[in-house]
Amino acid sequence: MEGRSKSNKHWAAAVSLIAASVMGMGSIQAKGVSDADIVQDAATANDVVSFGMGTQGQRYSALDKINTESVKDLVPVWSMSFGGEKQRGQESQPLIHDGVMFVTASYSRIFALDVKTGKKLWKYEHRLPDGIMPCCDVVNRGAALFGDLVIFGTLDAQLVALNRETGKVVWKEKVDDYHAGYSMTAAPIIVKGMVISGVSGGEFGVIGRVEARDALTGKMKWVRPVVEGHMGYTYGADGKAKDNGISGTTNATWPGDLWKTGGAATWAGATYDPETNLIFAGTGNPAPWNSHLRPGDNLFSSSTVAINPENGKIVWHYQTTPHDGWDYDGVNEFVSFDYVKDGKTIKAGGKADRNGFFFVLDRTNGKLLNAFPFVNKITWAKSIDLKTGRPVYDDANRPGDPTKGADGKKGEVVTSAPSFLGGKNQQQIAYNPKTGYFYVPANEWAMDIWNEPVSYKKGAAYLGAGFTIKALNEDYIGALRAVDPVTGKIVWENKNYAPLWGGVLTTAGNLAFYGTPEGYLKALDATTGKEVWSFQTGSGVVAPPVTWEQDGEQYIAVVSGWGGAVPLWGGDVAKRVNFLEQGGSVWVFKLHKS
Repeated sequence: MEGRSKSNKHWAAAVSLIAASVMGMGSIQAKGVSDADIVQDAATANDVVSFGMGTQGQRYSALDKINTESVKDLVPVWSMSFGGEKQRGQESQPLIHDGVMFVTASYSRIFALDVKTGKKLWKYEHRLPDGIMPCCDVVNRGAALFGDLVIFGTLDAQLVALNRETGKVVWKEKVDDYHAGYSMTAAPIIVKGMVISGVSGGEFGVIGRVEARDALTGKMKWVRPVVEGHMGYTYGADGKAKDNGISGTTNATWPGDLWKTGGAATWAGATYDPETNLIFAGTGNPAPWNSHLRPGDNLFSSSTVAINPENGKIVWHYQTTPHDGWDYDGVNEFVSFDYVKDGKTIKAGGKADRNGFFFVLDRTNGKLLNAFPFVNKITWAKSIDLKTGRPVYDDANRPGDPTKGADGKKGEVVTSAPSFLGGKNQQQIAYNPKTGYFYVPANEWAMDIWNEPVSYKKGAAYLGAGFTIKALNEDYIGALRAVDPVTGKIVWENKNYAPLWGGVLTTAGNLAFYGTPEGYLKALDATTGKEVWSFQTGSGVVAPPVTWEQDGEQYIAVVSGWGGAVPLWGGDVAKRVNFLEQGGSVWVFKLHKS
């Protein structure tokens, strides 16, 4: 295939062997987009059929027609507005198949577009009820393709499967009660004919979980809660639930009944590694934020959990912030890669956590291989102990117990870094196997945070904390950083005045593409960090770019539309970037032909 080096051909062949192995495990074959297409997504250039541009989530393309030399000729081909008054944050990753782009938008909408012209083929607009409670804007991060279906989650906590040619509803399943704070914002993924999805709503005391449904029918296959003490289930052909073991051990790391409203929302979705046959899901903060109410590690919150797709059981877990008291969700994506050190290759995964540390784990068993800061200021912990795998806390930096305050209603205020919006939040990292670097959209900010008394009430915010977010530097908050997972060094950085909130794409053309809230889609030299191209999209970019090949030409696409959690929760930082304008559109680029 054009644009692929000899080594990449060998890599593609290896992926094909993995796909053949996966196919032999009894997975479902479907017309249209198959399991094999999805497993091989990272190695095929003419489509993008999975969130992450491959189930492992590397967001790497072997295409190199657009490279550090030719990128100067990159120009827009078309742009399509999502229209209407429904702007707000646009965090979607487009999917491309058979000359059609499928892209979701705010307020639970999805469009099918001709990839060459931008012509709208159909639109589905989910009818949302009054009273939805999205924590962090009315966003949607994308869809999944399987067979002749395109599947996405909605803000009223439903999964909807549409015929990808007509946009007509094929099946629709309620995931949970939006009145209780449940919603869905993540892109689902497909594993062996099953649609794998999580839930949003951790700030309302929901129960985080990962669910598997038959992708063709929507019928439940298994569900795995990620809060200790809750029962998992499998489902037979008759739809009846069968006990499948409690997650963890009841009350082992949660006191009393607090596990019953424990949070740990799986709101950023999951990745899948066919080599180990494991689903990796990140889990959010424990509820409430007031950690003094819930002594213990509070498993499996603020963690990565590895789940066997065959039976829905947790194979291993790694908790990045035990007994989280700062809202350091561990939902950030776990990206599979080969970790080469001292001549030894280990099947590993990398994760840039909200708490400011980058973690490298053995993806077969969850053992910690490396951990290091990817932001300049971390106050909640002094380091990660590489022997125990646990943080070395700075106990003076935990928000104070409100019952010990002067009036019993407010704990001691502490200044913590990073802020709860994280060293990295929903914006996706990328890994380039040619450079060996991860590309991390990082943010430098802090917060004043204090604890307050709180009790659970269905559908009400369940925080028990107050906060104010503030910038640490006058000249920048965001910085795209190239991180070496072996040495733990930041190789280069490119600073940005506003926070970075969109994902990264990296390519064999030695490029790293990413967007800024100021509206620019940028391309950097992946080796040096030097900016080599930029384009103003007209609104903030808080979504990940993608690339594919169509009729011998390489295309780049990105969604534009400022929003997300920063303007809603950002405090002083939100005021700092209030000049940014909302929008809602998708842009497509290719090289100009002279």
